[in-house]
Amino acid sequence: MTARIARIRRHPIKSVGGEDLGRIRLDAARVLPGDREWAVLTEAGERHAGPAPARWLPKGCFLRGAAAPGLQAVSGGSMGNGRLRLAHPQLPVIEIDPETEGPRLIDWLRPLWPADKPAPTRLVRAPAAWTDVGRPWVSILSLDSLRDLAGRLGFDPGIARWRANLWVEGWAPHAERDLIGRILTVGEIELRVTEPIGRCPATSADPETGGIDIDMPEALKAHLGHTDFGIYAEVVTGGEIALNDEIRA
Repeated sequence: MTARIARIRRHPIKSVGGEDLGRIRLDAARVLPGDREWAVLTEAGERHAGPAPARWLPKGCFLRGAAAPGLQAVSGGSMGNGRLRLAHPQLPVIEIDPETEGPRLIDWLRPLWPADKPAPTRLVRAPAAWTDVGRPWVSILSLDSLRDLAGRLGFDPGIARWRANLWVEGWAPHAERDLIGRILTVGEIELRVTEPIGRCPATSADPETGGIDIDMPEALKAHLGHTDFGIYAEVVTGGEIALNDEIRA
């Protein structure tokens, strides 16, 4: 099986925005650099975090799309100077330095977070990455599978709601589920496929508006017989990847 890397995506703040990249270096046993580097703690998460979190914390400690669909409509990412530029259809554009302006971000996000949920408290940097699973993995999704799913659903759910790192094109639809345990290669780079990605209610939100437009986990189950969409992989041998690189399985 051969395909090409069609999109490279990074999400500097967990559940808040995302950006396209042209190329990046992957390192062994590490996530995609800069991905989920930051996250917004809640009052509930503070009980586990301490002054400076030194270990991975589960997603329930943070602001997340499953609890606040409006977060899914935040777009944007790095400006290239250490600052982040974020937008939302219901909010003014904001530019912040995550190192020093976390409180401004929290104030900006507050209207999108339900009042009956533990309140957001502070923006914190991850010791490694605030990924949903406590493993140093990258996420890989297939544009061919997305097109097939769109045909089944009767509308295009788009790429933003899935928050993947790599989008590939050229595999048969849903063939990635058969790659668990296999090695993917991009030139000399090797990635070992570890497990499928089970999908949560965050994917039910339209990333253009932040409104719920489908029960995606139930739709996946109805059309595919399970709630998985995409795969995780561990970087075994690192190196630089770029758009249109061939990926072989």
